[in-house]
Amino acid sequence: MVPSDTSRRTRAEIAAETREAILSAACEIISEEGFESIRMRMVAERAGVSTAALHYHFDNREKLFAAALRYSFQNTGRDIYQANTAAGTATARLARVISASLPTTVGLRREWAMYQELWCRAIRDPESRALAIELDRAQQDWIAETLADGVASGEFELCDIGALARMISALCDGFGGQLMLGNPSLTIDSVRAAIWEQASGALGIGDEFPEDLRR
Repeated sequence: MVPSDTSRRTRAEIAAETREAILSAACEIISEEGFESIRMRMVAERAGVSTAALHYHFDNREKLFAAALRYSFQNTGRDIYQANTAAGTATARLARVISASLPTTVGLRREWAMYQELWCRAIRDPESRALAIELDRAQQDWIAETLADGVASGEFELCDIGALARMISALCDGFGGQLMLGNPSLTIDSVRAAIWEQASGALGIGDEFPEDLRR
């Protein structure tokens, strides 16, 4: 008898699939209900796993929350880099990073809702504060890497990469929060244009956000 695909799966593979299902479910529920409202049972039900399986992977809500944020952030980064592999220019890469740093899609709005939960907790909770700083630095690193590649290739003018990355990150955070609030004076296109105008002057590139990279 030939073993089925299911029987050939290792325990590690099954555990990894279970963990991913839990993290995906946690992201959905945290963005929908807020961290303070969720219960471990809610996540287990959404993920289609037992509460025992959930507690095997995560001892408490706090650890699950931190893991869910990292999971969401890493998925965004993976998508950016997959797109960048085919993109070519540093200008195109920077445009994608900026778009991915704003609530431009349903998935990114969900991620933003989670970040806003984190920022509220970070005011009072040291562990949440450390995680918020960690993710903020990771975002700045993505931006800085793109800027450095553009400078190295001659596509961008020489600039203070660290300072410019921090500025772009801060603009994305500020404008992104306003978009999440539904500020009627702002649109995604106007926000991207404003951020791009600030960045392009320092980089010596066109001051209009690349039309073909709007999404």
